Amino acid sequence: MSDQFNCWQCGKALEGVILPLSRREACAECHADQHVCKMCVFFQDSGRGDCKEERAEWISDRERANFCDYFKPATGVRNKSAQSANEQALAELAALFGDAPTSNNQAEKQPQERPKTAAEIAEQQLRDLLGG
Repeated sequence: MSDQFNCWQCGKALEGVILPLSRREACAECHADQHVCKMCVFFQDSGRGDCKEERAEWISDRERANFCDYFKPATGVRNKSAQSANEQALAELAALFGDAPTSNNQAEKQPQERPKTAAEIAEQQLRDLLGG
């Protein structure tokens, strides 16, 4: 077989895949289901997980095996580090207005400071006043 299928979750090569891909097919490495939306050529990662196939029924869980009649397994490895359509649109918008693009990864790395309560402010002022 010339098509090389890789697990959508861990990227390992799937050995001995028989087409059409069974709903019960799973990765030998990470045990992830393979007959899933994220393994399909029609999957579009636009933040909502839309399907490009107009006639396909709505699937709520994109990472669980399903019975979609339009499922067609994607070949190759999907790059998880690639920008999603949403991130790419935000970067283009920021570039248009001359702003620095923000990414979700940077927001996750920097801890969010919560506003101080009145008691914490008073305590800090008292420590500053007493030099402690």
